[in-house]
Amino acid sequence: MDYEEILAVKTAWYYYMENMTQQQISEKLGVSRIRVMKILEKAKKDGIIQFKIRQDGEQHMQVERQLADKWGLKDTFVVPTPHMGENLNETIAKAAAMYISHRISENCFINMGYGDTLSKILNHLATMNEFTVSVVSLTGGVSYYLPNAQSHTFNAKLYLIPTPLLVSSKEMVSAMREEPSVREIFRMVRLASMTLVGIGGMGDDATVLENGILSKNDFLYLSMKGAVGDVLSHFIDKDGVPVQTHVEDRLISTSLKTLRELDNVVGVAAGASKVDAIRAALRGKYIDILITDEETALRLIEEDNSV
Repeated sequence: MDYEEILAVKTAWYYYMENMTQQQISEKLGVSRIRVMKILEKAKKDGIIQFKIRQDGEQHMQVERQLADKWGLKDTFVVPTPHMGENLNETIAKAAAMYISHRISENCFINMGYGDTLSKILNHLATMNEFTVSVVSLTGGVSYYLPNAQSHTFNAKLYLIPTPLLVSSKEMVSAMREEPSVREIFRMVRLASMTLVGIGGMGDDATVLENGILSKNDFLYLSMKGAVGDVLSHFIDKDGVPVQTHVEDRLISTSLKTLRELDNVVGVAAGASKVDAIRAALRGKYIDILITDEETALRLIEEDNSV
């Protein structure tokens, strides 16, 4: 082998077998990170790197295609369902962070919704990326956009709506939205190249219920009004139509109308308790891309029965 072939083999080995980053390989071999990327690409074309898809992997890709075709999605990313007892939210948060990190650049903005899964995604993104991630919040509720205690490196620049998620009155919402600092963040939402939203169910583990923003009586009332879940804390019925209640009137959040107008909206949600909510969000055409687990995907591919 000549020098270029040896370099390609070393680069491929470090990247795929030793899980080194492109930056680490760059420093080890004394070449630029751009050169490392080009070497890996050429190694694939020249057959130095070869991939074999197992049969179960092929079936997995079929699930992704069927899900995308059924709901008219631009893309889907379906991860294996974790074994019982493992944290499904953590699994799909890691998967979403991986998906997003390969599709954003240093100078772009991403919009981020509210919720436990989204908070995990943000923390994973901010620790795995080599460049600073610029994140614009889509809702009030500052605490869920901040780094958690385990984040030793938080490589993100946050542009947050400086308000609570839910306020005392409709009039207070109007007044806060007129504040220059709040208006500026809402203006920035339309500049983002990608938008991430969670899809909440109506179970006891709902973020807005666990953190005390809404009570169980609120949830009961919303269910009686036909709510099956929420997107950006806007509660929707089985057809994805917003449910008009006192909660909606007091909410500081990007509207679902605006969400529909954004490009590359990624919905991240999984689990049996969220199937109805995810289906409703898909019917409402609020998302372009769905990241979920295999069991949830199969249920969404099944006959589209009313809920």
